[in-house]
Amino acid sequence: MRTPPVTIIGAGLGGLTLARVLHVHGIPVTVYEAESSPSARGQGGLLDIHDYNGQRALKAAGLMDEFRSIVLEGRQALRVLDTDGTVLLDKADDGTGGRPEVQRGELRQILLDSLPAGTVRWGHKAAGIRTLGEGRHEVEFDGGSTVVTGLLVGADGAWSRVRPHLSAATPEYAGTSTVETYLFDADARHPATAKAVGGGMLIVPAPGREIFAHRETGDTLHTYAALARPLDWFAAIDFTDAAEATSRIAREFDGWAPELTALITDGDTAPVLRHQYALPTDHRWDRVPGMTLLGDAAHLAPPNGDGANRAMLDGAELGQALAAHPDDVELALTEYEQEMFRRSSEVVMFDGAEVHGMDSDGNTVHAMIDMITKKHG
Repeated sequence: MRTPPVTIIGAGLGGLTLARVLHVHGIPVTVYEAESSPSARGQGGLLDIHDYNGQRALKAAGLMDEFRSIVLEGRQALRVLDTDGTVLLDKADDGTGGRPEVQRGELRQILLDSLPAGTVRWGHKAAGIRTLGEGRHEVEFDGGSTVVTGLLVGADGAWSRVRPHLSAATPEYAGTSTVETYLFDADARHPATAKAVGGGMLIVPAPGREIFAHRETGDTLHTYAALARPLDWFAAIDFTDAAEATSRIAREFDGWAPELTALITDGDTAPVLRHQYALPTDHRWDRVPGMTLLGDAAHLAPPNGDGANRAMLDGAELGQALAAHPDDVELALTEYEQEMFRRSSEVVMFDGAEVHGMDSDGNTVHAMIDMITKKHG
């Protein structure tokens, strides 16, 4: 038997990378996405696409030229500041780094544009899955429509509808949440804050709290204020009242330099709360005929700079495995899963920090700089 048409649930970066690699190899594929259109919601901020995983995926997809066309020059710069605003590390972008930054939405659009019209079916939210036997599965969508497939891939994120048919694991709160804000026209309207952030990424660590900020296209500053607090603590804040929520979060950074707290207090957008969840690092499942997972559906972790890259590499490697074993889908899925399990258990670093306990006394600016210098000299 040749590789059957592939059904992917989820049109994120991982699912679209898989669809593109399958298309390159002539394997029929359809992607079902719950969102009503590509522009139904914002796609987030900057992504650093690493040469050892994300860029490998784009090469497999034949999209490196398109990728290079959207790279934002200079955004690999990194600054680490103390809470009083003192600059303790200022790492320039000299053009040699292996993690160029792009806007997530633009990268997703490149993948979408590389697929034949109709590959992605928008407005199809998976409601249930039924196993039919012999590797076949039926997916039911909201509204009652169904599709039967011989190969089902869950690329549907943290709260995957596909994962329960492979594994009993569920995401658990990782103990940290971020509050997301934007400053627009920062160079003109907030010059001190723009100077503090610099040309790329800013990190200001402290026990129990951190500020991360990116300079995106132009002089837009995208901020994540991270706090190690229980879910109940955040539940007590009314995030429908932007002023109240902003004030409450800003109080957790009392005493910090005003050019840093302005990233929270002067935001041009209402604060958006994002809880961080994770699956066990040793998450595994037994082989289920005709079904697998990729990306956050398979190995959800708190944001660490590598999640999107790993999802894309999952998609590329799964597509290549299916192309390499057209007469044995189960062998392809087994090879893919074993490599993905190995990779997902590795400790992940991003440029400037390691997966670390933000609530620990050791989460200090000097510990952060020590990690950076050990990794990059």
